[in-house]
Amino acid sequence: MPQATARALRVYGALGSCAAVAVFAVYITNAAPVVDSASPIYGVTVPAGYRDWKVISIARLRTDKVDQLRAQLGNDIAIKAFKEGKLPFPDGSMIAALHWNYVPSEANDKALAGAFPGAQSFVAGPAVNVQFMVKDSKKYAASGGWGFADFKDGKPGDKALHEACFPCHQPAKDHDFVFAHYAGTP
Repeated sequence: MPQATARALRVYGALGSCAAVAVFAVYITNAAPVVDSASPIYGVTVPAGYRDWKVISIARLRTDKVDQLRAQLGNDIAIKAFKEGKLPFPDGSMIAALHWNYVPSEANDKALAGAFPGAQSFVAGPAVNVQFMVKDSKKYAASGGWGFADFKDGKPGDKALHEACFPCHQPAKDHDFVFAHYAGTP
């Protein structure tokens, strides 16, 4: 093959590859609109892999308006601090609070009836939201060193919701603004 033809094929090949990348980029940009996925005020995003964090505790919240099961998970830094009783939590600590509606489970009641006559079982029902606390004592100095986020269906709540986060955590000031307490291993 003549040298000029080989050079032309390389140039056209490179241009074709660039064109393919550009078309793909335009397609992706148009197919998936950019959504602001950070919480207002704090800029906290959903941490990758948070569902693989370790359990801090499980709780039930019941009021006249809600009846929820809540699981608190922590990254390795937070778990270490909980286990050691270290306060304040070190920078880099992250806590996730997963919330579901609390619902009865007739299937579990039937399955447990032999071993536990009259048993009433309840399970996590539809998801409500997930909340995060991220410790960065400098960045979030105005809110006790914590950045907050509340997500529902992967979308952050509005500014008004996030303005309520730190005031809600004020009663837990003596525990570095964290409500959860570590549940020991059974």
